[in-house]
Parts: sequence; structure tokens; C-alpha cells
Amino acid sequence: MRRIDTHLADVILIEPDLFTDPRGFFMETYHREKFAKFGVRDEFVQDNHSRSTAGTLRGLHYQLHHPQAKLCRVVQGEVLDVAVDVRRGSPTFGKWIGARLSAENKRQIYVPAGFAHGYAVLSDSAEFLYKCSDLYHPEDEHGVLWNDPALKIEWGITEPILSQKDERYSCLADVPAEHLPLYQTAAK
Repeated sequence: MRRIDTHLADVILIEPDLFTDPRGFFMETYHREKFAKFGVRDEFVQDNHSRSTAGTLRGLHYQLHHPQAKLCRVVQGEVLDVAVDVRRGSPTFGKWIGARLSAENKRQIYVPAGFAHGYAVLSDSAEFLYKCSDLYHPEDEHGVLWNDPALKIEWGITEPILSQKDERYSCLADVPAEHLPLYQTAAK
């Protein structure tokens, strides 16, 4: 298993060791001790699985009072997975990272709490699995508009299929400060 750092501190890609033979393949998708060495120390309490058609865009979501770190992967198809730092006071506030996750590359992305998260389906369909460090609380869900011109996210699709909720989010600059998580430096 290999950790790949990104230009956003704490957002990492994880490349599993893949063992193949004529029967197929085997890989570990989660190992608490190995992930802890990578800096992923969250306790995951909920697993989610979604299937989406080509051009679907889900996001950009976050929870404020029940923040969720997420460990994401794709088991069928390909997506562009995006994390945006929405933590007030963060040195990378408003910056984003995009990573292609696919059944073929078997990569995972770790998105810490305090980041808005979303993904766009680049293949005919995709099955997306993710672990969460807190339960889903619909009353606590917040978001940022997927096509916020200040963020300039390059989704790889031009006319996404969106939920009504995702169409109505505000640009990051218009989100009230009290609706954004606060950046906290790690204790030494």
C-alpha cells in the first residue's frame, strides 16, 4: 500500500498492493494500522455505495456540526473525485484537488473533515463506495455550488446531471462564515 500526497495537506491518495493470478485479484481496501501510519486515524462508522449514470455530478457536500472524513473508491467505472478546502482560516481555503478514481486504477482518496466533497461520473456509469467518520445528518448538510466561478473546478463534463439540492447551493464566497468549518492546526 502506498500513500500519495496531494497539494492539499491532509488529502491523500492511497494506492493498494494488488495481487493477481489466473483467478483474478486481491487487495486490502482498508487496514486500520496501515492507514494510521499514513495519517488516517478516523474511526469509520458508516459505509455508503452509490451507482450513477454518465454525466452525474454529486456535490459539493459537507456537514458542519457532524463533520465527516471520507475514504472513497470506485468499484465500477470512473469518476473525477473533488475535495475543496472550506475551513475558515486554512492556508488552502478555497483550493481544490481532483483525482481520477476508477475500477481500473483502484486508487482511493482520503478527504478529511472540513472539506466539501463531490464527484462527477466520467464513464457510462460508476459504482462509488465510501466510508464516513460520522453518520449522515440531513439537517446538517451544507454545500458549495459545483460550478463556482472562483473555484474553477475542471470536472471533465460540461452539462452535468444534478440534484435540485446541488443546483441551489451558493458560491463559496457567499456561504455565511458561521456555516463553514473552522481550521484547526494539529496539536503538537
